[in-house]
Amino acid sequence: MAKYKLFLLRHGEGAWNIENRFCSWVDQKLSEDGVKEARECGRLLREHGYQFDRVFTSLLSRSIHTAWLVLEAMGQEWVPVVKSWRLNERHYGALIGLNRAEMALNHGEAQVKIWRRSYDVTPPPIDESHPYFFEIYNDRRYSTCDVPKEDLPRSESLKEVLDRLLPYWENVIVPEIKRGQAVLISAHGNSCRALLKHIEGISDTDIVGVTLPTGIPILLELDEDLRPVRPRQLLGDQEKIQAAIKKVEDQGKAKQTGK
Repeated sequence: MAKYKLFLLRHGEGAWNIENRFCSWVDQKLSEDGVKEARECGRLLREHGYQFDRVFTSLLSRSIHTAWLVLEAMGQEWVPVVKSWRLNERHYGALIGLNRAEMALNHGEAQVKIWRRSYDVTPPPIDESHPYFFEIYNDRRYSTCDVPKEDLPRSESLKEVLDRLLPYWENVIVPEIKRGQAVLISAHGNSCRALLKHIEGISDTDIVGVTLPTGIPILLELDEDLRPVRPRQLLGDQEKIQAAIKKVEDQGKAKQTGK
C-alpha cells in the first residue's frame, strides 16, 4: 500500500522546444502553448483534489513559471516554491542551441538519440567560444549555488545529472516527503528522467526508452522506503499523452525534404 505520493512535472513547452533546439541551461521562457499546458495541468490536479505543501523547481524560468501557473490554477499560490540548480535540465555542452533534426540529418538519427537519451555518454563541453557561454556563466542566478561557479558543469551525461541531483533529493526533498509533505517537482525532461531512474530502478539500457512530454503530471505512489508500489501514472487524456510522447521522440529525427 502506498504511503507517499510524489508528483513530477516536465515544464510546459518552451520557445526552443518549438524550434527543436537543445535548450539546456539557456534561460528560455514558456511558449503560448507551454503556458496553456501548465494551466491545464493545474486544473487537472485541482479537479482530482490534489493539494501541495511544497514545490521544488530548477533555477530556469520555464520550470519556475510552470510551477507558478500550476499553483495559480489550483488556487494554491501560497505554497512555498524552493529553487535549486541541481534540478536544472541536463547540460548539453557544445550542443546547446543546435537544431536536433538538422543534427540528425548531418550525424544520423542514431547518434542524436545517443546524445539525447543515453545514460553515460557526455556531449562535447561548452567553452568560451560558444555563443551562449557567457550568457549562462555570467548569469547572476549561478552565484547562488552551493558550489563555486567554476565548478558548475560544462557538459553532462544523464548519469552526471543524477550524480548532482541525488544529494539534493536525499538531503532536501526526501525529508519533506517523509514528514508527510505533499511534494511537486517541476523540472525538466532529463532531471525528471534521472530521478525516475533512481526511484524506479530503471536500467542504464531501459532509460533510453523513457520519454516525458511537456506539461503532463506524473504520479508516483511510493512505500515507506520511497520505492514504487505501482507503475507511474501520467495523468490526463491518454491518447493525447501518447501523441505528445511521439512528438518528443520525433524531435531527434532527420527532416524530410520535399521534391
